[in-house]
Amino acid sequence: IASPLLFTYECIKFLITHNPTNSQLVKFIEDWPFDNGSSPPEHVVDDWLNLLKCKFRDEPGCSIAVHGVAGLGRAPVLVALALIECGMEYEDAVHFIRQKRRGAFNSKQLMYFENYKPKMCLRFKDANGQNCCIQ
Repeated sequence: IASPLLFTYECIKFLITHNPTNSQLVKFIEDWPFDNGSSPPEHVVDDWLNLLKCKFRDEPGCSIAVHGVAGLGRAPVLVALALIECGMEYEDAVHFIRQKRRGAFNSKQLMYFENYKPKMCLRFKDANGQNCCIQ
């Protein structure tokens, strides 16, 4: 099982971790399971992106913890989706995560990213015209 890792990009922070203990679970506010090794269903993606918009708007600078069992598939997929929605190309998001989390993503998940159409729902320009991923 991989150790927890913090990923920071522009204004957002994610902690990818393995399965939390019961004492840690109270800090996790949502639970959207999907099959190991697969890509998330559309309702999970929509709920995930809505959560991010709200959390980053209401608590700027907060860190979002994402977990799976080993922290190599489902959690990195959700973080990559957030990075893509911030404007990062999917190949760059995969590389960014794999720099710290070797072995992240399988071929089915990579194909999902290749076909994913970003909504750009986490990207906007702040008052100074700087790109940022919160609203």
